[in-house]
Amino acid sequence: MDREEAVGKAKTNMLEGEIIGSLSKLFKVFGDPTKIKILWALNVHELCVLDICEVLGMTKSAVSHQLSTLKEAKLVRARREGKEVYYVLDDEHVKEIFETGIVHVTHICKEHQKGERK
Repeated sequence: MDREEAVGKAKTNMLEGEIIGSLSKLFKVFGDPTKIKILWALNVHELCVLDICEVLGMTKSAVSHQLSTLKEAKLVRARREGKEVYYVLDDEHVKEIFETGIVHVTHICKEHQKGERK
C-alpha cells in the first residue's frame, strides 16, 4: 500500500467525533493514580466504601468523590445491601481494558529493565 492509499484508508476509517470524545474521557479517568488503585482493588473483589478507604488509606469523602467519577464513566457500579453500598467493576469490558493495560505496562517495564527500550 502506498502513502496515498494509507492516508485515504486512515481518513475513511476515522472514528466519529462522539466516539473520540467518549474514548478521550475514558482514558482521562484511567490517567489518575487514585482511580487506578480503586479499580485495581475492585478488580480483586467487590468492596464497600469503608473497605476501599482502608485499602487506600483515604477518607470516606475522598473515596466517595473518586467513586462518583468512576460511576459516571461507567467503570464501576454499585449495589446496596442494607445500609452498605458495595462497588464492583461495571462489566467484563472494564476488566479487560484494565488487565490489558497492566499487561502492556508490565511488558514495557521489563523491556526497559533489560535496556531494550529508551
